[in-house]
Amino acid sequence: MTRLFDLPLQRSISRRTLLKLIGIGATGGAIGYSRFAKPQPSVFQKDNVILPYRASQPRRVVVVGGGLAGLACAYELSQRGMQVTLLERAAQLGGKIASWSIEVKGVPLMMEHGFHGFFPQYYNLKSIVQELNATDNFRSLNFYSVVYREKYEPEVFRPSHSAFPWNIVDLAVSSTNRLRWGLNLVSQKHWQVFREITGFKAANSYSRLDNLSVAEWVNQGFPQGLYDLYFLPFAKSSLNAPDVLSAGELMQFFHFYFFGNPEGLAFEGTRQDMGRSLVQPIAQSILQNGGQIITEAAVRNVHWQTGQIQSLTYQQGSATDTTAFWVTANTALNQEMASDRFYGGGDAVYAVAQNQREALSLTCTHQGCTVKPAENGEFHCPCHGAVFDREGRVVHGPAQRPLERFQVVKRQEQKLQLVARPSAQVASPTATLEADYFVFATDVPGVQRLFTNMSGEIPLALQRQIQTLAIADPFAVCRFWFDRDFPWEQSDFTSLSGYRLTDSITLYHRIQDDYIAWAAQTGGSVVELHAYCYKEAEFPTQEALLTTFEQELYEIVPDLRQATLLHRELVNQKNFSGYPPGSYRDRPETQTPAANLMLAGDWVKMPFPCGLMERAVSSGLLASNAILQSEGLQRRPLLTVNPEGMLSAIAAGSLKKVEELG
Repeated sequence: MTRLFDLPLQRSISRRTLLKLIGIGATGGAIGYSRFAKPQPSVFQKDNVILPYRASQPRRVVVVGGGLAGLACAYELSQRGMQVTLLERAAQLGGKIASWSIEVKGVPLMMEHGFHGFFPQYYNLKSIVQELNATDNFRSLNFYSVVYREKYEPEVFRPSHSAFPWNIVDLAVSSTNRLRWGLNLVSQKHWQVFREITGFKAANSYSRLDNLSVAEWVNQGFPQGLYDLYFLPFAKSSLNAPDVLSAGELMQFFHFYFFGNPEGLAFEGTRQDMGRSLVQPIAQSILQNGGQIITEAAVRNVHWQTGQIQSLTYQQGSATDTTAFWVTANTALNQEMASDRFYGGGDAVYAVAQNQREALSLTCTHQGCTVKPAENGEFHCPCHGAVFDREGRVVHGPAQRPLERFQVVKRQEQKLQLVARPSAQVASPTATLEADYFVFATDVPGVQRLFTNMSGEIPLALQRQIQTLAIADPFAVCRFWFDRDFPWEQSDFTSLSGYRLTDSITLYHRIQDDYIAWAAQTGGSVVELHAYCYKEAEFPTQEALLTTFEQELYEIVPDLRQATLLHRELVNQKNFSGYPPGSYRDRPETQTPAANLMLAGDWVKMPFPCGLMERAVSSGLLASNAILQSEGLQRRPLLTVNPEGMLSAIAAGSLKKVEELG
């Protein structure tokens, strides 16, 4: 414990720097981050003069993408008198927080893309929830645990009202692993780590660290205990693996969730699925304010003229997308299988027989799982048992429609360009929208698809920015229904570390009302496992995911080994935003070279710290603010944690001095 905060005067740390450290630490600890006066959120984009709140003349806005970013943007603009049209490609709104109906042993329930925690510093998201009078849709989980497979005791985080340095002190006092942190500030490398994690400042931190992956940075002398206990599990919860996540992005993530956050790490969950608890209330507000929401809307063309978007054409319904797209060879599957060649990954895999001009989508038409090739040439769904023949026709359900087929348009060494087969297309009318403003608020694959469906003079620099956006490793969720409950001392949502695949466990039968009622009626339990960013080479098929999830679940909860598995649901996606080393500089911002095009999504460069759902919502509100400002209207003040670490004032100078004298 004495080594943890020991800051000896060394040749590599000047007396002036040390005095600055003491002075800033004392001032910040006594005033800005006092244990007795909780730091307040920082305000971003608060107008200094009173401007009109609502538009006097309606402006037309088209928002493409019905996830959290698009919903937040459409919500705010519809409140301000704008004529908003929200287009969503899927059948349901919500994007990564969408939910849909399933049936378990004859009982209708709702499924979603996995548990989401609502942290107290999600100020902008929570402000919308309050405005919708939807706070009763959420319940506190009281505390949050991180459990390690070996070597360390569980860590438990509870609500707090203190920021740095008091949250560090509180953690050191409460942690049973405090003597295993390994932080020794006598070590120059450890001192540099301490400076980075306590002195975040976006421009400087990204400049120093964005060229390194987290794995590379850790290998330069990161305290092993701190990494194992906190940085590894929390880095993966960003949905990016340490070997492909920018160290600068990790510092932003940690500053938002811990070092700049006075709220603690306990959080809330939804009382029902995310659709009923959050998505539907936002959508209903948009509709009540005159907005229009169109689902199953595929954008066919975005037309540019004189430096901005002139119009957008979309097609609604079951029509197959006629736009050609590229897929990359799936190395893992191609090594495992000897016959067909496989392309794509996650929930979008395609099989091509040797020398054939057609590709078969391996996405099951029942619930979207990826089917697995069998030795007899059939395709079997690992989730619900549907079987398709070699041509993709249904052998037996629950699927009702055959697998989709695509034509091979072009071939490269490791890539194919595909387009839906003409015979599979269903004619449906197209519609063209003209608007004063357009907001692209899709995920990364969606916005990249939009930029391939454009005509006219497209800004080349913006097009390059969009095409270089990265996608993270795949994400998988498996939810299990059992015929019995089990004892559990940790939090109802618990992070896990040290397992080959599993990164967290959620006890749905203790959180959401429908599942609580199901468990009370049946005596059973509903357990969900997450894999935040697994490597496809290790788990090339969804069958491999299911097998490993089940094996690890029985290790995590041994009592379930004797239980009967009643049902399971798998969700497998590869569409989360990636933040690889070197990507920060060229990441697109909210406003673009086109005066009438704004961007929103968690892939947009943000001007203040935020993460996950709060990042998506904040990006949508930034886009709406840009439009409001253009129209001379009052912007919505946005909130965040303190945008800089308490010791950021001396971080750049002291680190530079350390490097010079090292």
